[in-house]
Amino acid sequence: MLAVPSAALGVPLDAADAASVAGTQQGSPQLLAKAQPDECFAGIGLPYPAGPPCATGQAKVNQAYLWGMTRAGKTLWFGTGANVNCLTSGRALRNTTPTVNDDWVCEYGESQVAKRNPQLPAILGDHRQPRLYTYDTRANKLTEKTDLVKAASPEDANRLQTTAGIRAAGNFNGVALLGGPALGTSVNLFAFDTDTGAFLGSRNFPMYGNIRHFTVAGDALYAGVGVGANGGERGNVLRWTGSKSDPFAFTVVANLPAQAADLTVHQGRIFVTTWPGSDAELAGPTAGAAEPTTSIAAVWMSPLLASGAPGLNPEDADGWQQVWTASSYEPDPVIARAYALGGLASYGGFLYWGTMHVPMKATTLHMTTYPPADDAAAQATIQNTQRSISIYRGRNFGSHFEKVELLYGAAELPAYDPAANGGAGAWALQSTHQTPKFGPPGFGNPYNNYTWKMVVAGGKLYVGTMDWSYLAKQLGKETAAELGLSPALADDLARAPMDATGSRSSALPEAVYGGDLYAFPSPTKPATTVNNTGLGNYLNYGIRNMVADGATLYLGMANPMNLRANPSDDVPEGGWELIRLRGGY
Repeated sequence: MLAVPSAALGVPLDAADAASVAGTQQGSPQLLAKAQPDECFAGIGLPYPAGPPCATGQAKVNQAYLWGMTRAGKTLWFGTGANVNCLTSGRALRNTTPTVNDDWVCEYGESQVAKRNPQLPAILGDHRQPRLYTYDTRANKLTEKTDLVKAASPEDANRLQTTAGIRAAGNFNGVALLGGPALGTSVNLFAFDTDTGAFLGSRNFPMYGNIRHFTVAGDALYAGVGVGANGGERGNVLRWTGSKSDPFAFTVVANLPAQAADLTVHQGRIFVTTWPGSDAELAGPTAGAAEPTTSIAAVWMSPLLASGAPGLNPEDADGWQQVWTASSYEPDPVIARAYALGGLASYGGFLYWGTMHVPMKATTLHMTTYPPADDAAAQATIQNTQRSISIYRGRNFGSHFEKVELLYGAAELPAYDPAANGGAGAWALQSTHQTPKFGPPGFGNPYNNYTWKMVVAGGKLYVGTMDWSYLAKQLGKETAAELGLSPALADDLARAPMDATGSRSSALPEAVYGGDLYAFPSPTKPATTVNNTGLGNYLNYGIRNMVADGATLYLGMANPMNLRANPSDDVPEGGWELIRLRGGY
C-alpha cells in the first residue's frame, strides 16, 4: 500500500453562510464548499510537521482540483485531484527540479511521499490521495465519502491511495461512478448508490490508462478512456452495462487512434474529442518523419444511436468517423502535435468544441524537434509557438452539407520551415484557411489555454476556460531551466502569449488573473464574458467542471496554489472550490 498522508480535506459553509447562500441574488457566484489545509510544510525535502494547525512550518492545501463531478437529482457527486499542476508539469514538461514560491511548492522526488515510496517516479512525488464528496444542493450540505471507501477493505483503500485523482464522474440508474488514472498504467473506478449514498465497491481496469468524462445518451451511460500509460496509446468509448449489484460491467463501443477526452450527444450520435499520443511519441521522431495519426487531436462521430440495436454496441466499435482534426487549422505540423481538444456541446443545431494547450508544451516540443542555434532563434521559437484556445462549431457532419466554422481563432499563424534560409530554418505567417466569425483566439485573452468544459443551461451555451497568466512568470523560469535556456529567455517565455498577440493584433488586452467563463446567448451572437477573474478568487485559474440543473450552473474550480492557506492575509486561498451560479447573466 502506498504510504501517503490522509486528512480531512473540505468544508461546507456554516449554517449562517448557508443561509446567506440561499439568499444570494440571482447571477452572483456562490461559494458552496472549499478545500482546507491538510498538511504542514517546512521546506523542500524536510519532514512534514504535525498539523494543521501548524505549530511549525506553514499550512498547505494539497487538494487542488474539483476534477470529476456529476449530478444525480439534487445531489452532486464529485472527487478531487491533488497538486495537479505539479503532476502535469512533471508528466508533460518533464520538470522534476523542486520549486517553491509564495504560491505553491512542487517537491517532486524530494517529497516525503517519494522518499517513503522509492518506486514512485519523481514526476509523481507530489501525489496525495484524492477525496470523494457529495453535496446536497437543497440542504447546502457537504458530505465526505472518502472514509466509506477506506473502511470497506484494504483493497479499496489501496485503490484510492494509488489513484492520481478523481478525474471523471457519471451516474445512471442509481449508480454513481467516480474514478481516474492510477499511478501506474491503469484506471480505478469507485461506485456508489445514489439513492442511499452507500459505497458499492471499486475496481481496477488494467487495460486502460486514463478516463476523463462520462455522458448519458438515450438509455445508456458512456465513458471515454485512453489505453496505455496516461492513456497515450489509443482510445475507446465504453458503454456501461452494469447495475447496483454489478457496477463495473462495460462493453467497448468505439476503437479510436487516440484517447477520448470529452464526449456529448449531438443529433442522434455521440461525438468525442481526443488528446494526442503519449509524451514519448510527442517528443519522438523529428525532422522529416511522417506524422503518426495518433499525434493529432481530432473530433470523432459515432454511428447513429438509433441504427440497429438501441444505442451503441460492440458492432459499432469500428464505425466511427473522424470529422475534424487540429491540423486542418494549425499550419505548423510540430505545434499541431501539441494540440489537444477539450469541452464540446450540442447547441442550436450545431456541435461546438474548443482546443487545449498545455503551457510551454508546444515550445518544448518544437525546441526538441528543431534545437535553436542561438538565443535569437530560441526567442523566435518561444514567440511563434504560443497558441491560445480556438473555438469551432459544425453541423451536418458526414454529409455533402457538412460545414465547420471557426468562431474564435486566427486567420493566419506562424509556421516553421526548416528548409528556409539555406537550411537554417525560418518562421513565417501562414493561412489557417479560415476567418474567425466572432473574434481572436482565447476570446481575446492570450493566456486562455484550455477549453475545459462546455454546458448548456437556461438556453445559453457556457464555456469554462483555464487562464495560465498567474503561473506564467514562475513557469517561464522553470521551463527555461529545463530547456537549458538563458535566464533572459525565462521572461520571454512568461511574456510570450502577449507578445505573440501583439505581433498579429493592434490591441493588447490587459492580463487578468483567474479562469474565465463565457456564454453564447444564442447561436447567432458572439459570446459574452460572464466572469474573467476566477468567479470570486483569482487564484482559481480554471473552471474544470460544470454541471447544469435547469438554468443553474455548478462549477468545479481548479486552484493549485497549495501554499496560499492563510485566511488572514490579503491573498485568496488555494484549493478546489464548488460554486453555484444561478441564471441571470
